[in-house]
Amino acid sequence: MTVLGTRTGVRIRRDHVAVLVTLGLLVAMFTAGSIAYPAFGSGQVVIDLFIDNGFLLVIAIGMTFVILTGGIDLSVGAVAALSAMLCAFLLERWHWPVAVVLPLVLLVGAGIGFAMGYVIHHFEIQPFIATLAGMFLARGLCFVISVNQISIKNPFFTEWAQTRIPLPGDMNLTPTVLIALAVLAAAFWTLHYTRFGRGVYAVGGNAQSALLMGLPVTRIRIGAYVVSGLCSALGGVLFAFYTISASGLHAVGTELDAIAAVVIGGTLLTGGSGYVLGTVLGVMLLGTIQTLLRFQGTLSSWWTRIAIGALLLLFIVLQRLLGSSRPGR
Repeated sequence: MTVLGTRTGVRIRRDHVAVLVTLGLLVAMFTAGSIAYPAFGSGQVVIDLFIDNGFLLVIAIGMTFVILTGGIDLSVGAVAALSAMLCAFLLERWHWPVAVVLPLVLLVGAGIGFAMGYVIHHFEIQPFIATLAGMFLARGLCFVISVNQISIKNPFFTEWAQTRIPLPGDMNLTPTVLIALAVLAAAFWTLHYTRFGRGVYAVGGNAQSALLMGLPVTRIRIGAYVVSGLCSALGGVLFAFYTISASGLHAVGTELDAIAAVVIGGTLLTGGSGYVLGTVLGVMLLGTIQTLLRFQGTLSSWWTRIAIGALLLLFIVLQRLLGSSRPGR
């Protein structure tokens, strides 16, 4: 375990530095927004960050598993769109019951993740190429289902979208937030308290060493992509709840937002180091930037992309500096 000493005697683990920087940026940005716009500091604004970005948080959690193994998944946005399209088509055109549609959609997402993981591991194809193919496949299937946007009028979906859970202080949240937090809790427990989670870190740190230690590297690698596919499908369902519609153009670029959130949250792109709680901070930081721009009112939404790009570059450089300063390098 590598630690960094400070003049105050506080010792900080090297892999905590990026997470602490993200937390500091989030606090600073939220404080600045609260000073500039008094309404920005309300508790409902914080809850709205989770409401507006709940689907992205779920997708980014799945992406965290993949990046921790040293891989990447470019298909998550397309799989989310496909999941929403399947929900809309099966519910509105074929009138299937929700109890059948939702498990089926999640199974399709997990199946796509399994297929990509299998190809990556057994055929030794670069994850970038395999998941890029998965992205084109899923996005293409969206337009095979329908080239037009499909509105969802199913009572379960509409009631879910309108449901608000009251909280003290005139605040409220949606069931989507509870699902996102449940996925977060499950991911945290899996990564830190199960053999599979410890195997994810081991494979990302050094796959050859993990194999020599007797770890099921094949199962772990493929399992990480199954988790990502499952989370992408669930994120697509949550997005459908959020918009009450589905389109082949939905979630375009979400894969880049998810990767940015994971990296900004302190997970190494090379794998083996990172925390799912850091991913939460990354998603909240991206959401705070978007909210600040909405409060400001005059800047183009493209400034969000500029800010995300700058932050992503900053954290990649920070990861490089921390890696190159390790003893023996």
